[in-house]
Amino acid sequence: MASPFEEPPLDCPRCPRLVAFRHELQGRYPGWNNAPVRSFGALDAGLLIVGLAPGMKGANRTGRPFTGDYAGELLYSSLIEFGFAEGTYRADPNDGLHLVDARICNAVRCLPPENKPLPVEFAACRPFLQAELSVMPNLKVLLALGKGAHDQILRALTVRPAGSYPFIHGRLHKLPTGLHLADSYHCSRYNTNTGRLTTEMFHDVFRTVRGVLPP
Repeated sequence: MASPFEEPPLDCPRCPRLVAFRHELQGRYPGWNNAPVRSFGALDAGLLIVGLAPGMKGANRTGRPFTGDYAGELLYSSLIEFGFAEGTYRADPNDGLHLVDARICNAVRCLPPENKPLPVEFAACRPFLQAELSVMPNLKVLLALGKGAHDQILRALTVRPAGSYPFIHGRLHKLPTGLHLADSYHCSRYNTNTGRLTTEMFHDVFRTVRGVLPP
């Protein structure tokens, strides 16, 4: 039976700049994923974690969201800590890690140069996020990792006025759709190295999420 949600094709042509970058990296690193990164986790999850875009040496290399770079170390250790994942994270999509009532995706599915998607690329990829949201019957909480993801979630849900739901780390918004939107600074090495985001701050966000989604 066909899946109710179709991921972007591996040769997705929607964004010429991202296609050119993908082809360049396919030549330089033929063993990498170098394709739109598929979501990780079941569609019946209650939590959807949304990042900005794949990292070059992380998901773009391994093919699994937040896998292979520092952001994944903090994210997956936190998911395990709060019961949203089981197993051992080894920065390898074949590590056997299993998500529990959680799913992870990115607002833009392909790697953008300098990790900076353009507005037109957000718009071109938004239908995939919208389609994903429409087939998650048990979804209760969206966790935005960074303001870019926060903004794209509001656009995907056509929540207006978006300014009524500002991005604030640690904030839990109750959206008019009935969903909750939790905000966190992105779990990047830059944010943790500069002290903008500490492990405890990140864990506090998951404590808030657990308040809506008890084990």
